[in-house]
Amino acid sequence: MSLSEDANKTLVQAFVSCRLDYCNSLFFGISEGLMNRLQSVQNAAARLVTGTRRSDDITPVLRQLQWLPVRQRVEFEVTTLVHRSLSGISPSYLADDCRLVADAPERRQRSAASRTCVVTRTYSIFRAPGHICDLC
Repeated sequence: MSLSEDANKTLVQAFVSCRLDYCNSLFFGISEGLMNRLQSVQNAAARLVTGTRRSDDITPVLRQLQWLPVRQRVEFEVTTLVHRSLSGISPSYLADDCRLVADAPERRQRSAASRTCVVTRTYSIFRAPGHICDLC
């Protein structure tokens, strides 16, 4: 039994595209190699939906499906989150961490006139089970 193109597209959207979009802001700034691997997953999904051969150019296929390439999807999602946070239409846990340089009381810089965001530094440490030394 074969599926129609619409059914194929729905299945791929449900299983592949939604996984690429899930927490895709974590993909912001990843290495080119990892981004290429994610892009190859999207390309394979697009080929599956349209029946395109591996040797065919994928760009027109992505355009036909109205799918942004993975890097552009990530950038779009991050910029959308920042816009919503700065506009006050995002949850407070996001808006609290997204502030403009001009609004930061601890910083007065020349860039305060631009719409630049303050990047809060975060530090995370992985500790193995039974780890007792903070210096190691």
